[in-house]
Amino acid sequence: MEPEDKIFRYKSFSIDKLSAYGFVKDCGGYSCRTEIMNGDFLAVITVGDDMTVSGKLIDVMNDEEYTRFRSENAGTYVASVRAAYEELLLEIASECCTEKLFASPQSNRIAENIFRIYGVRPDFPWGDRTGGVFRHKDSRKWFGLIMNIKYSQLMKNTDNRKLDVINLKAGENHTSDSGIYPAYHMNHKNWISVLLDDTVPDEKIMELIGESYKLTNKKGRDKK
Repeated sequence: MEPEDKIFRYKSFSIDKLSAYGFVKDCGGYSCRTEIMNGDFLAVITVGDDMTVSGKLIDVMNDEEYTRFRSENAGTYVASVRAAYEELLLEIASECCTEKLFASPQSNRIAENIFRIYGVRPDFPWGDRTGGVFRHKDSRKWFGLIMNIKYSQLMKNTDNRKLDVINLKAGENHTSDSGIYPAYHMNHKNWISVLLDDTVPDEKIMELIGESYKLTNKKGRDKK
């Protein structure tokens, strides 16, 4: 995983804080130029208009881009450059960001809508951000599970991009709809996985959540 994705996956930027830190608005978003490793390298960090982060290092002596630091299996010096770069990213995250529950913007919108309608916040039983569970207040049964998984785990292909999905109980087959699949890691007969990358509109997802909420609120044990 690239250091930018690792550090900023669960961060949300404040424009005011970016400006206060030293980021300058340009045609692609906001950028900041900072020396690291005692001035041997110039780090150029860009926060795009879509709030995605990219960065590069310039070897000051040669005035050339230095890419070796992206290899995790390089020697001691390259590892020290990578560590200095990651330290800079961590400082930016601390100064310019706030925490967010999930990786994708749609996941966080849906989580807020669930809280607004059902008064429920997710819990993270596995101790990290890989799975946030939404439960009924009384029975503690699940009615939703947001996970960050590889696309290949859902599609059974070789695409290792990470994305958020929400698993929901369904009373009928929705998998012919774009962005809705048989549930990852749960009973395909009773559960579906819905992409949280804006393929499916928020309104449709909230309808499916309402269906799942009703189905899992019935008496008896629900299969997961």
